[in-house]
Amino acid sequence: MAAFHDFNFKLLVVEKLMYGDGTLTPPFSLRAHMRERGIEDLDAYVAENDLEYTVLDEARAHFAELEIPADLLATVEELTFDGGHQVFMECAPVWDGEDDLFDVRRLDDLALLPNLKLFTGGSALEHMVPGALETLSARGIEARY
Repeated sequence: MAAFHDFNFKLLVVEKLMYGDGTLTPPFSLRAHMRERGIEDLDAYVAENDLEYTVLDEARAHFAELEIPADLLATVEELTFDGGHQVFMECAPVWDGEDDLFDVRRLDDLALLPNLKLFTGGSALEHMVPGALETLSARGIEARY
């Protein structure tokens, strides 16, 4: 199984495969997971525990341990960075998108996606990882802004 170096980059891949394509199953629901633990009101739980601007431990553990087979990674031809991704809401259910919680920090994991052709959100990526557009171009990956 592929080992990711950047948790947030992995989340972009999970967004594409799990919540976009529906090929990485079953889809993870933090609310359902927390209900199983006896927490009915997730928003109240987050507020009461001062967790508004963090990835909840339960979600981090799930996505960090989630294995994505190489053959599934090979199906990824396009990635998008967008603050409204479902995977971000599964990690931080009341996140408002106004901080760097889900910023990609490095691009080593591009090597795990041999067929990636397009990255949408290139200007945001360049802001997160200076030189990202040059890195994408060198790999033959188009960047849309």
